Amino acid sequence: MQDGSLRARLHHLYYGEAPDACRFRYGVLAFDIATIVFVISTSFLPRSLLVETLDVLIGLVLVGEFSARVASSRKPWREALRPASLADIVAIASFLAPLAGEGFGFLRVLRTLRLMHSYRMLGMLRRDFAFFRRHEEAFLAALHLCVFIFVMTALVYETQHPRNPQIAHYADALYFTVTALTTTGFGDITLPGTTGRLISVVIMIAGVTLFLRLAQALFRPSKVRFTCPSCGLQRHEQDAVHCKACGEPINIPDEGRY
Repeated sequence: MQDGSLRARLHHLYYGEAPDACRFRYGVLAFDIATIVFVISTSFLPRSLLVETLDVLIGLVLVGEFSARVASSRKPWREALRPASLADIVAIASFLAPLAGEGFGFLRVLRTLRLMHSYRMLGMLRRDFAFFRRHEEAFLAALHLCVFIFVMTALVYETQHPRNPQIAHYADALYFTVTALTTTGFGDITLPGTTGRLISVVIMIAGVTLFLRLAQALFRPSKVRFTCPSCGLQRHEQDAVHCKACGEPINIPDEGRY
């Protein structure tokens, strides 16, 4: 009976619309953001006992939160096997294995996938923040690009630092990643060998794609999210009175003048 009441409470916190449930999910979001800031800031610092201890403590908190999230679902196995959940498991494992070395540290940034693929969290942000509603695509595109840059920077550092004197620290790896991503290619830092060339190719192809997606989200005319009652189209021009797909009259709520 107690297990049933605990699961019901967890389901309320993760899926409910009451104020306490919303506060709880915003608290989880704040912790996720703090975790990401910690990962990025410590990646530029040498490993130490303090950092490794904090890694393990954060990992234990994440294990508890992940377990609670899975238990709150009506279908726990489906929740646990979602791609975002699997990425979360990998990230949590990297926190709990400091003895594996910094070579696995970059996997911690996969925590950001939780922010990008939590549709309930996105729905909450759309509802509570007009600025996020207007620029959601730009936010997500920028987040995808930042994750890619950080992961590739760490990958360049971990694969090149032991044998490439041009990659002395994370700043060198970040510099090379950005110049390769933008196809600037100054040539002062190169990655020798087949592995280095393949990494460069991945950075250029995938990075340029993500960068163009961000530019498209920033400069194309913004649209509002409103589901057409007839055909289900969700994106419309801000002043639309009819759905451009089916012609159905739509009544998009006006947020007022700012």
